[in-house]
Amino acid sequence: MVRPTGAPRSTGGRGRLRTVALIGIDGSGKTTQAYRLAEALTAAGYPATYHRNAGGRRWLGRAAHRLGRSDAQGLLGCHGMLLVESVLRWLAIALTLLAGRFTDRIVVMDRYAACQYASLRAHGGHRWERLVRAAYRVFPRPQVTFLLIVEPIEAYRRIERRGTDHETLAFLTAADLAYRTLPEYPTFVPVNADLPAEETARQIRGHLAPWLADGDEPTGDVPMELIPVQARP
Repeated sequence: MVRPTGAPRSTGGRGRLRTVALIGIDGSGKTTQAYRLAEALTAAGYPATYHRNAGGRRWLGRAAHRLGRSDAQGLLGCHGMLLVESVLRWLAIALTLLAGRFTDRIVVMDRYAACQYASLRAHGGHRWERLVRAAYRVFPRPQVTFLLIVEPIEAYRRIERRGTDHETLAFLTAADLAYRTLPEYPTFVPVNADLPAEETARQIRGHLAPWLADGDEPTGDVPMELIPVQARP
């Protein structure tokens, strides 16, 4: 039976869901899934907001093109780009978390600190990782971090289809390995992102269902797909 409004609830040790992060290589569908999740949670009566913790690489790439350079790395150099990206992402995450403290909404984050650590490793910026980790240590770990896993060749095809930017297959393969070798990797929730977008979204919602059952009562009707199997009538 679905728990009636006002009934006592068991937290199951999870507490109230407040922060969710989606991470993964470019082309894994982070932005699509983060948008979908924020919308699904809100529709289910758990108000949520989407936040994109970008590092500015795409914006800087467009600026580089206007200045006659091939990309952001061509404009700033590899290490210069990594440091600028680290600073911009730090600021984006800080603003996201600060905004979340003043609302009663679930914060759904498109990218988080692990994305910067993986970027450093994939671009050969290992020398900067200790410094960047020290700066990012002020940020709390999200309650749930979904790692969207996709084959690098499929990610490459998706990026080419959208046509707004470009990544080499070699870099995507290096980025995939970088995520898998991070010390935080065991804490990630792996999601098969090779599947169609709706199937991937269903996996994410299914994992969050127990969190929602243990947390606050929704402010509206809950779709069946967001109710844990054991709680369905």
